[in-house]
Amino acid sequence: MATAVPAERDAVARALAGAADEGRLSSRSVQPVPGAAGCRPAERLPTAVAVDLLAVGVGPALAAASTATALTTAALDGAPYGLVVSAGIAGGFAPHAPVGSLVVADEITAADLGAETPDGFLPVTELGFGAVTHRPPEALVREVATATGARPGAVLTVSTVTGTAVRAARLRERHPTALAEAMEGFGVAEAAAAHRTPVLELRAVSNPVGPRDRAAWRIGDALAALTEAFGKLPPLLESWNPHDHR
Repeated sequence: MATAVPAERDAVARALAGAADEGRLSSRSVQPVPGAAGCRPAERLPTAVAVDLLAVGVGPALAAASTATALTTAALDGAPYGLVVSAGIAGGFAPHAPVGSLVVADEITAADLGAETPDGFLPVTELGFGAVTHRPPEALVREVATATGARPGAVLTVSTVTGTAVRAARLRERHPTALAEAMEGFGVAEAAAAHRTPVLELRAVSNPVGPRDRAAWRIGDALAALTEAFGKLPPLLESWNPHDHR
């Protein structure tokens, strides 16, 4: 599980700790991963599923570097991951993803990776380089949506958080299925793709995408929604088999 900051990591940990206490889920006993912003070490319980919780840092570059380091470390230890989950809070595009709601990404897209031109924005793929979108396994997205009540849609990754109604409208125009924006998902997905590991992104909406109004942010409510969502996922994680979803 890759979150940006410790507060998000701890919100997920509260849910998974309850599952571990019930013997449904475990955490690997790990040391902080070099290059990562930190992780949550825990005793490993004698159950089938192991989970590491990492606060990988803010922004796609640091998230990619930290996630790649964790993936490489696990692979070299002979215990590669079967799934990478980018989790945290996000801005939601009104009215489709209101504050307090959950979004699960059916596509993870870098919204501002490209070039501005006189004719508008060109994604980096149209310049002949790289990728701008990763797609989580469809069956897993459906199962998570069913288990948590999250709405499936595109989650945009941005390096600069949207702060105006004009930019919010432009993003929705370019990405009609977008429900939320955050800053790490694409970086996490790039690292996962390099290791041929499936990826998922699950977000709780803390504020509307658009003009910045900090008085309207509901970070505590979003973190609580994140905890509630992950409390419903252990049975799904127990049954997850990446080889069935290639």
